[in-house]
Amino acid sequence: MDPFTRRTALRVAAAGTAGLAVTVPGIAGASVAADQARQRAFAAAAAEFGVPEQVLLGVSYLKSRWDYNAGTPSTGAGFGPMHLTDLRAVAAGGSHHDKGSEDPRGDLARATLHPAEPQQAAPAPTLQTVDLAAELTGANPAALRTDPTQNIRGGAAVLAQYQRELGITSDNPADWYGAVARYSGATDSTAAAFFADEVFGTITGGAGRVTDDGQSVRLDAQQVSPARGQLRSLGLPAAARGDVEAPPDVSAEWIPAPYQQTGDGAGDYGNYDKAERPQSQQVTHIVIHDTECSYDAALALVQDPTYLGWHYTLRSSDGHIAQHIQTKDVGWHAGNWYVNAKSIGVEHEGFGAQGTWYTEAMYRTSAKLVRYLADRYGIPLDRRHIIGHDNVPGTIPSTVAGMHWDPGPYWDWGHYFDLLGAPLRSWARQNTGLVMIKPDFATNRPGFTDCDTAGAACTLRGSSAVILHTEPRDDAPLLQDLGLHPDGSPSTMGVSDVGSRASTGQQYAVAEVRGDWTAIWYLGQKGWFRSSAAVPALGQVVTPKPGLATVPVYGRAYPEAEAYPANIPPQDLTPLQYTFAAGQKYVAGPVLPGEYYWATTFDPSTHVVVRGKTEYVQIQFGHRVAYVKADDVVVGRP
Repeated sequence: MDPFTRRTALRVAAAGTAGLAVTVPGIAGASVAADQARQRAFAAAAAEFGVPEQVLLGVSYLKSRWDYNAGTPSTGAGFGPMHLTDLRAVAAGGSHHDKGSEDPRGDLARATLHPAEPQQAAPAPTLQTVDLAAELTGANPAALRTDPTQNIRGGAAVLAQYQRELGITSDNPADWYGAVARYSGATDSTAAAFFADEVFGTITGGAGRVTDDGQSVRLDAQQVSPARGQLRSLGLPAAARGDVEAPPDVSAEWIPAPYQQTGDGAGDYGNYDKAERPQSQQVTHIVIHDTECSYDAALALVQDPTYLGWHYTLRSSDGHIAQHIQTKDVGWHAGNWYVNAKSIGVEHEGFGAQGTWYTEAMYRTSAKLVRYLADRYGIPLDRRHIIGHDNVPGTIPSTVAGMHWDPGPYWDWGHYFDLLGAPLRSWARQNTGLVMIKPDFATNRPGFTDCDTAGAACTLRGSSAVILHTEPRDDAPLLQDLGLHPDGSPSTMGVSDVGSRASTGQQYAVAEVRGDWTAIWYLGQKGWFRSSAAVPALGQVVTPKPGLATVPVYGRAYPEAEAYPANIPPQDLTPLQYTFAAGQKYVAGPVLPGEYYWATTFDPSTHVVVRGKTEYVQIQFGHRVAYVKADDVVVGRP
């Protein structure tokens, strides 16, 4: 182990925060050869503007982990290591629920729900720190967005200006608490304090890593007791925590979604369904989303009774949490009613098409929230239960193509599970017949298209996605996904096309190995990828029962028709358009009951959970999960 890595590892051990405080270098050997230019840029900017270097490094870490991100915006309209914000540069209207044909409710017993596209609000001043940085430094906004050195200068200048406005002159890091809190962009004291506390926690614990563009940066641990009393000088109101369900050490508030009638009919209401989970149904999954709109726009939408509802929204700049629906109730968010009825939906402020990285502040609070919810509901911390919206299956063949793809291939699942305190490690000591997808996020840079302009190449950047091919070579075609491409054409490298793509933490059964290539079973086909992008995994697989040539694959785990009361129409058990044939294997997820939540009217006293005798096994069938009847398959070792 080289000295830098050893020192960093010691700081990790000393921090003792279950993976929440620091990150060790992520590129093997890079800590030796990495450039020191960014470290020098922080030192120079700190000296130029009179900001303690530890403070500048700590703020940047909580925003970007010191990454450059190729000069592209975060999902919260922030640029560069200091996350200088410029909403004008990434303005977008609507949310991801307005795009495509997905019905967010996903209940075929009710009329299709297609929310109208809302109007995007004007940028808030707190989302235009690029302007202030340009005024203070003389650099033009383009340079502040795309040149990391100028970006760091801009961030230092903004911090120094905030300190001057507080009337404090000091080179002691402890005296910069108020300026750091203001830099968060928070509009309430609770969120501002949370951000500042995380920054000073990082200063106390230390951090070190190699950035996405090969820069070696470190923050040596220093014991600091910040002047938290400065928070009062910002004049920010306290957040109304109210009935929020969240850990006590995060910034969270209760901003309720309305449950009210919107018309004369019993089924005209919004924008979620009352329930009594977990007494009525077990909560088995947490679904990770991004909003495709600003945080403020998302709040306006979720408070509109004609729109739809999810449980939580997280703000990018500081990780602040707003809860809208009690977790006992069922949100309309995942596009699949079975999944909705058994999940909690967590939205993250983001523009998936234009902004493609997520702030460390938001990753941290999201991980704390999800870990809290998982503990509360007994949800395992793995990729079978903590899933993206892009992993939710279509309900029937006609809905597959319209399903959404957020949070997208740039969500760092490996880092997220580190923060959850459940690292995606391989416990297998030898090949097991199963693999867990685990590319190196920083160096794994698929050539996606269509991020900003149709047909145009996306900026190459780190990704959790591994691309699958029909043969063991890089120039082989991608796999077919008959749900997304009914004409049988291959999948594409479009950023939203998940038809030939596996993701970090997902597990698959090995179909074949040739040299340094591995094939996995995927949507009824063999999908090939470089073996270095996966590690052996432990688990069980499902195979068709002897004598069955194929078994149906479903997008929802509904009960048999005989289970429904006379007043509730049975929901069709319609298989998806894929083939699961004898000889194929898929990794087994949880065994789930056949259930349907009948909740088609405003009066919750009429809501009924229909339970049958049929059980299902969730499987990792493609990029999305799917369900097979337990009676159709054998569950066992690979």
